[in-house]
Formats: sequence, structure tokens, C-alpha cells
Amino acid sequence: MFFFNNNTFANYEKIFFDFKIENISGEIIDLRNYQNKVVLLVNTASYCGFTNQYADLQNLWDKYKTNGLIVLGVPSNSFNQEKKDNNDIKKFCEVNFNINFPLTTITSVKGDDAHEIFKWAKKNYGKSAVPKWNFHKILINKNGKIEDTFSSLTKPTSDKITSKIEKLL
Repeated sequence: MFFFNNNTFANYEKIFFDFKIENISGEIIDLRNYQNKVVLLVNTASYCGFTNQYADLQNLWDKYKTNGLIVLGVPSNSFNQEKKDNNDIKKFCEVNFNINFPLTTITSVKGDDAHEIFKWAKKNYGKSAVPKWNFHKILINKNGKIEDTFSSLTKPTSDKITSKIEKLL
């Protein structure tokens, strides 16, 4: 019997672009609007040792957005390190990191109350898609399927991530 680390052969009933999620201002993001783009989905937190990765995420967004990359930040208190109010998060991100890539509302990313996107990721890609900490990264290809996942320790601008993004763009 063979075991594969990633589920390239997963039988996706849905793809990433079939979902919707609320943005930080309370409006619905229809992920169909991101079709034919590469998406880096990242659960974020304001009070985490990895919070400085916001700067790298913004750099990625600035460098690749015109080529079709979407950086989608998902503030989450799943690890008890996020502010309690969306407006406070938005202000924190703008003031400290000049963030202008899309952010969602505060969203659960693990367990039974995880947003359906994260449940979908686990179902189709396995445990490596489940955030083990803040700033876990899920790379979605233009077909709306998970290409790869990266731990919190992997910096967004690392060669490991940027080379995959460049390949997919």
C-alpha cells in the first residue's frame, strides 16, 4: 500500500472557489471572484510571536498581486492570541504593517467550529492543512485545489513558498 504526503489525488466535491467568507468589514467575499488566481490563505493573530510575518505577507502581495496572487489573511482566536474586535484588528494591521491585502472577520480555523473552508482543507488535504498555530499557510492553485501547506515557521517570503507561487502563476 502506498501513502502520499499530499492529496494531489483527492476527490474534491467542492473547490476553494465554491466558498464564501466574511471580510473584516462585514461584507461577504465570494471566493469565485478569485478564480484563476493563486491564493495564499493564512490564519493570523495580533499577539503571536509570528505576527511580524504580516510584513512578509504584505511584501508578497505587493510583489505578485498584479500576476494573480491573492493573499487572504484570516484573523483567528483559535490559539487565544487575537484581539476580540474586527475594527481593532484592521487598525492594528494598517497602523503597524500597512496591510492592504484582504482580511476576513475573526474566524475559527480548527476543530468542530472551524470555518467550512478549513474543514474542506482538512478533508481534501489531510492533517497538514489544519493550522497547528497562527500564520499557518495553505497555498491554493488556480484550479481551486490545495497545492501545498506551510507551517508557521516558514516565512512567507522564503524560497520554499515564493518558488511554488512563481510556478503556479
